[in-house]
Amino acid sequence: MVFVILIGAVAAVLANMNIAVFNDGLRPIVGEHIEGRLKRRELGLTAFAMSFGLVVGFGIPFTVTASIILIHSILLGTDIIGLITPKNKWGTPLAAAIGAVYGWGLLIGLEGFVKLFEHLPVNFLEPMGEVGTPVVVTFMAFPALAVAMQFTIKKGILTFLVAALVRQLAVFMNEGGFLSIGGNAITLNQEGMALIAGMIFLFGFAMRGKQEEGSSVDLASIFSEKVKAIKKNVVFFMIIGALIAGATNLLLMAGDPISLSLLAEGKQADAGIAAAARAIGFIPLVASTAIATGVYSPVGFTLIFVVGLFVPNVWIAVIVGAIVIFLEVMLLSVIARFLDKYPGVRNSGENIRSAMTKLLEVALLIGGANAANMIAPGFGFFFIAGFYLLNEIAGRPIVRMAVGPVGAIAVGIIANILVLMGIMTLPQ
Repeated sequence: MVFVILIGAVAAVLANMNIAVFNDGLRPIVGEHIEGRLKRRELGLTAFAMSFGLVVGFGIPFTVTASIILIHSILLGTDIIGLITPKNKWGTPLAAAIGAVYGWGLLIGLEGFVKLFEHLPVNFLEPMGEVGTPVVVTFMAFPALAVAMQFTIKKGILTFLVAALVRQLAVFMNEGGFLSIGGNAITLNQEGMALIAGMIFLFGFAMRGKQEEGSSVDLASIFSEKVKAIKKNVVFFMIIGALIAGATNLLLMAGDPISLSLLAEGKQADAGIAAAARAIGFIPLVASTAIATGVYSPVGFTLIFVVGLFVPNVWIAVIVGAIVIFLEVMLLSVIARFLDKYPGVRNSGENIRSAMTKLLEVALLIGGANAANMIAPGFGFFFIAGFYLLNEIAGRPIVRMAVGPVGAIAVGIIANILVLMGIMTLPQ
């Protein structure tokens, strides 16, 4: 509880002081405010409009599904809290207090939700675990999709086929027991191996095109003052990096739906591999927006989640998490020069994010449909299909990624109402 309360307080302060925000899309907007082109009130309203729907429709459903806090639940909320409260001598402490209460409420509310489910006629908490099942398996396809989006469909198909082949080879080697150390068989994670193969192809294609002579943008020089501003606040990042790494080590929170789903299944090592792949893929995006705006992310390149999942002790995780995010900030100028040298890598950041989003939209819709059908056979598929199509026709008031989880929760609520009314029998 102390970890979550402190994360809420510190993250709200970082947002309030225009130092760091979690929502990637908010960073350029906060930069506009820092430059004096956007008023504080407009910034707060924009933050609310951009993040509130994701907190309710994306972060909270995943948090409830796995009984593990998805980091979006807390940090998207603290973005809103920090940017809505005034940036002055009383506004910043107020943001810290509200952020702390928000973190506490999120954790207490989560425990309350779990207890509430036990008293329902239809306890749909276990079926909700199906929401994340397709995500784990389909996640390995995102590098192929990113390659297709950036480097032609043929290269995307090639990447996909190689990743699929690597996955099946890993399955074959596991079943045959071909790998062992000291007589102990080693089991390869097939999705993880496929993911690594796909990432090799993605960055291989991205690094083939070097910057032409005389056409360098030199991000490090152009935005040197913004990089200095981020480095000046490195102590704040070390504090929140340490807290998040520690909370992740305690399995209180996860950085993305994929690793969250794996943690819910008890696969901590696999969750660490998935978190590492995501962190590597997001470095160009986070670095580019940070360098260009002077506003960092409270989770940095998300490597602190990898630290939390692989380091064996919570206090070691706290120390290593602080060191890792310190190194990230200090190396921003070096990363900027690397991105200048390989513009394909820099451009891959947005394609990686788009590919992950598209993949998650499909996987979570399938997972939501499966969960809904377990809760209410037949009716579940009917409801999710109708919910998705009506949401599309209405102009997507609920983001596609959230339709599956939100729809499954809605089916669980409806099923309980129908059972209480005597219209539906309990599923066997």
